Amino acid sequence: MRRIGVWMAGCALASASIAEPVPEAERSPVDVRRTTLLVRDIEKSLPLYRDALGLTVVYDERLGGGKQADGSVKPHTTRLVLMRANDTFIGALGLMQRLDDPDPAPPENKRPMAGDSIVVINAKDLDQRWENVKAVPGVAVHTEPTRIEYPGPGGKGVIPVMFSAVFDPDGFFIEINQILGAPAGTETKKED
Repeated sequence: MRRIGVWMAGCALASASIAEPVPEAERSPVDVRRTTLLVRDIEKSLPLYRDALGLTVVYDERLGGGKQADGSVKPHTTRLVLMRANDTFIGALGLMQRLDDPDPAPPENKRPMAGDSIVVINAKDLDQRWENVKAVPGVAVHTEPTRIEYPGPGGKGVIPVMFSAVFDPDGFFIEINQILGAPAGTETKKED
């Protein structure tokens, strides 16, 4: 199954940085609005994303259906749940369940490869959330929180990160990280 590839910074940035728009002169006419994961059972996915990670559900509807040519009601075919972190427009996460697929294949928790996705969520309180994340039924821990360092842009310095990763109940690879320094693409602001 092909998955939409995305890099998503969701929950919250490290306490030393705050998300903000890029300067007007550098803006693109495009925003990455939302990533939607096709899941087998939304009720098994919500305990991770809503409860353990703290995303806010802003939309939960059944879609499709309507009326047949003879006037009878067609059943809904899809349930869509949309969640947000700290922005009302960008960085949202959707969960979609095909209600007319009664027996979806079980997940394969395998190393992400080309065509798969890696969803990256930043949590400034990873140490407090981690126990709840790994306790969610169906979640498989790939990497316990571990401090790593990414090279800084242009090879200048490093970006320290508390890195962790899980497979969600549908086998999606989810990084849950806490950025310990300035995120890539931002400048460290001097305190006055």
